[in-house]
Order: sequence, then structure tokens, then C-alpha cells
Amino acid sequence: MMSKMAHGIALNKRSALQRLEASTKLALSFNLSAYARYFSISSFRKCPVENIITEHFNMLPIQNERMLQYKAGSDERNQVKAELKTILNKIEPVPIVINGKEIFKKCELAQIIPYNIEHFIARYSHANRELIDRAISSATQAQQKWDKTTLRERMAIWEKAANLIATKYRFKIVAATMLGQGKTLCQAEMDLVELVDFMRINPIFLRDLANYEPVNGQPESCRNHMVLRGLSGFVAAISPFNYTSIAGNLAYTPALMGNAVLWKPSDSAVLSNWYVFQAMREAGVPEGVVNFVPAEPTVFSTAITCNPDLAGIHFTGTSAVLKLLWKMVGQRIDTYKNYPRLVGDCGGKNFHFVHPSANPEVAVACTVRAAFEYAGQKCSSCSMLYVPESLWKTKIEKPLLKITKRLFVSDATYCDCFYSALIDRKAYHRLFTYLKYIHNNSECKMLIGGTCSKGRGYYVDPTIVLVENLDDFLCKEELLGPILCVYVYQDENLYRIMDKITEVNHALTASIFAQDNQFIRKACEIFKSNVGNLNINDKCTGLMVGQQPFGAGQLTGSNEKLGSPQYLLRWTSPQVIKESFVPHVNVYYPYMEISDNILNIHKETTDVDYDNSDSDDYHLKNPE
Repeated sequence: MMSKMAHGIALNKRSALQRLEASTKLALSFNLSAYARYFSISSFRKCPVENIITEHFNMLPIQNERMLQYKAGSDERNQVKAELKTILNKIEPVPIVINGKEIFKKCELAQIIPYNIEHFIARYSHANRELIDRAISSATQAQQKWDKTTLRERMAIWEKAANLIATKYRFKIVAATMLGQGKTLCQAEMDLVELVDFMRINPIFLRDLANYEPVNGQPESCRNHMVLRGLSGFVAAISPFNYTSIAGNLAYTPALMGNAVLWKPSDSAVLSNWYVFQAMREAGVPEGVVNFVPAEPTVFSTAITCNPDLAGIHFTGTSAVLKLLWKMVGQRIDTYKNYPRLVGDCGGKNFHFVHPSANPEVAVACTVRAAFEYAGQKCSSCSMLYVPESLWKTKIEKPLLKITKRLFVSDATYCDCFYSALIDRKAYHRLFTYLKYIHNNSECKMLIGGTCSKGRGYYVDPTIVLVENLDDFLCKEELLGPILCVYVYQDENLYRIMDKITEVNHALTASIFAQDNQFIRKACEIFKSNVGNLNINDKCTGLMVGQQPFGAGQLTGSNEKLGSPQYLLRWTSPQVIKESFVPHVNVYYPYMEISDNILNIHKETTDVDYDNSDSDDYHLKNPE
């Protein structure tokens, strides 16, 4: 039997369908686009006139952007070559942009090519405190106007942006990502496709959220509405180097929801991010809604957290930086006009766990890709492999080392290149320190790699190391480089090792390789708390918008699951409006039997004698 709550939801859904059907007929009769409509319920149903106009939408199917193949001689291969040549032959000046005004300053900083550190592709400047404060003021003012823009208009801008990025700006962004961030052609194309998906699919998620209505069980007497508002103030978006798509998502998802944004791009991704900004501006995002503000991290974080109009921080990066931002906000919590929303995604100790029943060929292929694509610099990269003793020597070790040895590491623009150089000098020195530690650690055995070079670019060879101690930091910390740690466990200790993993290893993503269905179910239960995205017989990288919403909790992030409707809810401050058609006129409730005698008694007891001002007692006057 249907509960009262379920019955109410069902009625609400039925009502929404009736309104959508009616609104579609009306839109067609006026030859209006079915993309979005305004209407009032009273226009189609016999109920009192309403004053609240809301937007409702027909739902669209979710389709991910198709990846291009870039086969030899293809048109897309020739176009990306042309863009690579254009970027290499020109050092692009990238401005600071505040309220539409481009500020170049001295452009004293340069974005280098990671695999050719003598070559620059862009020059830019860092905004000082004064410029950041000016951008905050501009964004705060722009937000008030932008929040009044209809959802229909915003969705149309995002759809145009998705088309522009997928066509006019596609090869320019792919080329800038290859050169500036050291991604191979395939990895840069995947990045571009994900960016298009964010711009095209997030508005579809917004349609779903906009169509929600509170329960309206008595439409003749009242009606409830929910309005999606932006956050009052400004949002600071701090984006990473490794994904052009995530950078665009960090800046423009809050904007889609009615917020104004200060976007601080990574110094190592300035050019590709600048092209994204240009595409969004051409699509129609108003000036001041998103401000492009390259800045020194400490100066930027201090400026935004000291401003009382801070409404939120949108961040992807390391957990250490997210903790610092959270602490800075907490220390100033009494100064803000809001409780700032903090949304952060960090890396984790992502792992592959191989069960004795696994297909070794699948486990090896998936592990090589997950560990070494983009030099292990993805936030989802695998840096830990757990293998049973029964499979290690006989089925996994030799093919794993053989394939890894053949990986071609070189310039990102070579089509046969599997991965290229690390992003910058800081990353190189961090990895160099790890390799030195491994060489000097008696509980580690270097199986392959362990070498590096910074002569022409920041290169680290694919490295696989056998570890014995699960309490070693190598088995706990994200390495963010082409280093794969392998732990071989005894088959009889299977579940003890899995329990140990849940204690020491908090992963953003992880994979289970097994053909034993009972084990798969048990593993899903064991890893429920410490893994954000769990894969079965597949690599832990390569998640897609709308298909595998991405994110994790604990110390890997705030787990809003980007690529899902829930992610958008973090950037809206909904308002609920109740409109009553039959207002209350009676003070008393129906069960109260208020007689004349009771009313008279009430009148008599309210007459108080205040004549004796020195007395603490009040005396009732008796009119008789």
C-alpha cells in the first residue's frame, strides 16, 4: 500500500507531467522553442490565479561527446598539427580579465613546455592584491544581475559554448593542452571531450533540478514553489594543471547556477584555460560573471578568505592545500556574510586489487594504463597494485614488466608517445626524492625504472617497485607520478590484507579484478567506506561525465560527485515560496470551542492594577 508521502510525490509528478504536456501544446501553438518555457499553473488548470512564474523544461537525453580518432591523414589530424605549429611559432600574451577589461601588466611570467623547458608558449602576469580585490568587487556586483537571468538564457549560452568548444576551439584547446600540460594527443582529446560534456550535460542536470516541485496536495488552497538562486557574494575557483576540463568545470558550473566567479588558473595550464575563457565569452557569458585572475596562490587565497563577500571556494588539488583553505575560512568565519561553501576534490592512494580468480591479462593491461598514462599525474592514477602470490610469478610479473619496458616516453606531440614529461620542476624534484628513498630502502625492490632526467624536460621513466611494508608511506600517500608500488600477498591472507587496506589506504578510485562473484560482492562491502569510485574488472581511470560521477570523501575531498545533478546543488541557495489562495481569518483552531463566557473571563483577567507602584504584586481589579 502506498504511503502518504509516496502518494504525495506521485500526485506531484502527475501534476508536473500535465503541466509539461499543456505547456508543450502552448509552445507549439506560438511556434516557441521547446528548449524552455515560462508558464503559470493557472493558465492551464481551474485554480486561483498565481503570482509566481516558474520555469519547467522537457528533459533531453544525455549523450557524451564523441572522441575523434586522429588517424594518419585525417582532417582532424591535419587541423591539430596546424594549431600546434601556430602555438609553437607565437608566444601568446594572456591577460588578467576583470569585468571584461583585459589587463596585461608586464607579462613577466612564462608558461613552458614540460618536455622542452627552453620553449615558452605563453606569457602572463600575476594579479596583485589590489587587482584581486577589484575582481571581487566586480564579481559581487555582477552576481546580482546575473542571478536574475533566466535559466533558459543560461542554458542557451552553455549549449552554444559546448558547440564552440567542440568545433571552433577544439583543436586549439587540444594543442594547448598537449604543449602546455604535456598530454599526448589521445589524453588531450579525452580532456577536451570531457569539457564539452560538462558544458552540455550540466544544463540537462539543471533542467531536472528546475523541474522539481514541493508537494502540492491542496492546489485549490495553496501552492508551493522552489526557486533556484545563486549564492550571495562571489565564488573562488582554484583549478589544477592536469585537466583543462576540470578547470572549466570549476569556474563555470557555479556560474551556471547564478554565481559570479574569480577563476585562478594553474600557472602550468594558463594557455588552455585562456582559450576556454575565450570560448565561454564568445558564447555569451556576460562580463564580470567569470573573471580570469592568474595569481600567486598565497596572495589569492589570502585575498579571497579575507573578504566578507566570500560565498564559496571550488577547488581541485592536493589535500594539504584544501586543508589550508578550510583552516583560513574557519579562522575568519565571524567576518563572512555567508557560511562559505567549500567544495574540494583531492587525490588519493588509488589502487588495483587482484583476486586469485582474476583474468591476469585484463589486470595487467588495465594496471599499465591506469598507472602510467599522463605520467601518473591524474588524480585517479593507480599507484598501488595488490597481487596474490599464486598469480604474481606465474601470470603477472613478467607481462607487467615486459609491457612497461616497451612504453615510449618522449615529446607529447609524437603520436607513438605513451606519456611525456612531468608538469614542472617542483613535481620532478618530488619524484626524484621518492626514487632516492626507494633505492635506499631495504624493504623495497626496484623491478624496473627508477631513473629520471631533467636535461631537456622533466622526465621520469616508468617505475615499478616491490614493497614489503604496508605501513610505508609509499603504500599510503598519493605519488602523482609514473611510480607503481606492488604488494604481493599470500592467498590465505586475502581478507586480512583487504582490512589492512581500509585502514591505511583512502582511495579516490580503485579497481577489483576477479571472476568470483561472491568475492566481488564481499569486496564491494569491504571497500564501501574508503573508495569513492569502485571499478570491477576495469581500470580506475577514465570516468565519464554522467556515467560515473566522480569524487570521494574522507581526506580525498568533499564528495559532491561532479558529473551528476547533486554537484549542481552545492552552488545554489534555493528559496521556497508558499502562495496561499485561502488565507486564514480565524485565530482559533477548529477544535477550540470558544464560548462567550470564556471570552468574558479572558477580558476580566487582563485588567491589572498598577496603582501600587512599590509592590511587586499585581492585583486584578474586580469590576463589581
